[in-house]
Amino acid sequence: MSLIIIIGVGAGVLLLGVLIGYYLRKIIALGKRRSIEIDIKQMMVAAKEEAQRITEAAKKESEEKLGVLKEEEKKKEQEFKEKETRLIKKDEFLDARQVEIDKEVENIKLKVEEIKTIREKVVKIEEEKAGQLERVAKLTQEEAKEELLKEVEKKYEEDLVSRMQKLENSSEEKLDRRAKDILATTIQRLASSTASELMTTVVSIPNNEIKGKIIGKEGRNIRAFERAAGVELIVDDTPGSIVISSFDPIRRQVARLALENLILDGRIQPAKIEELVEKAKEEINKIIKEKGEQAVYECGIFNFDPRIVAIIGRLYFRTSYGQNVLQHSIEMAHIAGMLAEELGADVAIAKAGALVHDIGKALDHEVQGTHIEIGMRILQKFGADEKIITAMKSHHEDYPYETIESVIVQTADAISGGRPGARRDSVENYLKRLKELEALVNAFPSVEKSYALQAGREIRIFVTPEKITDAEAKLMARDIAMKIEQELKYPGEIKVTLIRETRVIEYAR
Repeated sequence: MSLIIIIGVGAGVLLLGVLIGYYLRKIIALGKRRSIEIDIKQMMVAAKEEAQRITEAAKKESEEKLGVLKEEEKKKEQEFKEKETRLIKKDEFLDARQVEIDKEVENIKLKVEEIKTIREKVVKIEEEKAGQLERVAKLTQEEAKEELLKEVEKKYEEDLVSRMQKLENSSEEKLDRRAKDILATTIQRLASSTASELMTTVVSIPNNEIKGKIIGKEGRNIRAFERAAGVELIVDDTPGSIVISSFDPIRRQVARLALENLILDGRIQPAKIEELVEKAKEEINKIIKEKGEQAVYECGIFNFDPRIVAIIGRLYFRTSYGQNVLQHSIEMAHIAGMLAEELGADVAIAKAGALVHDIGKALDHEVQGTHIEIGMRILQKFGADEKIITAMKSHHEDYPYETIESVIVQTADAISGGRPGARRDSVENYLKRLKELEALVNAFPSVEKSYALQAGREIRIFVTPEKITDAEAKLMARDIAMKIEQELKYPGEIKVTLIRETRVIEYAR
């Protein structure tokens, strides 16, 4: 029984605790709710105040900007009114000016009409006077003029003829005297020494032992050198020297450089010979370039294509009747420049035409045609001025003189070539004969290269061994000898030496 009471009391206490907790929680929730509502109301009041403040500020700012815009609008309206007023005044001024111009035009028309009327009256009066004179003299105006001229001619005929003859004679004398003065002055201003080119080059050697090395076993070294350089080596009893002989000065210079380098190196054998000959050719090409650049610089010509300058440099190793062609061309350029100054011609064109007048001789052994035609093609190909081509092409009178510069170039050529001792006709003919001999042989098939040696008394021919047999080589040598006999004129006899050499090269790796 007591247990039931205790349980009942416990249950009642528990229920009372639950009810009390519920009411406490409800009271707390209501308190929080009221606090939140109060916060919300305060935030709404603050937001309304902020909105009102922003609205008032925006309203104030807009009123200020509206005032500024109204002020600007007033200024613009004032400016427009002022411009409109100026334009109206300008239009009124132009209208008034147009009225004045119209009046002036009318006055000019009236004056023109008056002048026409006066001119017509003058012409009429002159015609009336001429008619009266014709009626009195019974001659027309043309007839009267002819009669007067005839009378004057009859009266002063002898005097006029004598005066004309005196004028012609004095003019010719003055012109001749002036031409002689110009030429004499030009020649005196450029008096250079002349020296003919030699056909041989002597190379000094330290001792006679070197001669044996150069000849080599059974002559293989000297043959290899002559084949590579295209010259003839004359090794005789003359102490301390070896003579290089060739009609081509470029070959001689290549051979001289190669031989000097061989002597310095000391290793004289066919492979080294070929190597040094190739190096010598490269050095000669450098010299050619330098000589061309020096020539154009000395003459004051700076607008040539570099390829033209290089071809000009080749003339350093060419001769014309024993005269060095490059020195002759430079001398001509100076003479032509002085003549052009005296005569009032184009100095630059005259000097350039004189410098390149013989440029075709640098390639005349490689290209068909006269040296003038070759030179014209070279200059045209590399973009030279047409005036320069016109000036240079008439120096042998193959083409008519078109400009005063062409006459000056021809005159300068005659002055430079006509110096005592400057040229030798026999040397030029000799060189021409040697070139013809080589050209004839090179025309045969299978010929690799050929060299005229011993002043043209021997032609040495190298053939390609893969293209010809030994038997065919013998027949070919005979055919070449027969063709030389038929087509060339020469004193004595020419030895034809045909060489067919087979060379096998392998590499051990």
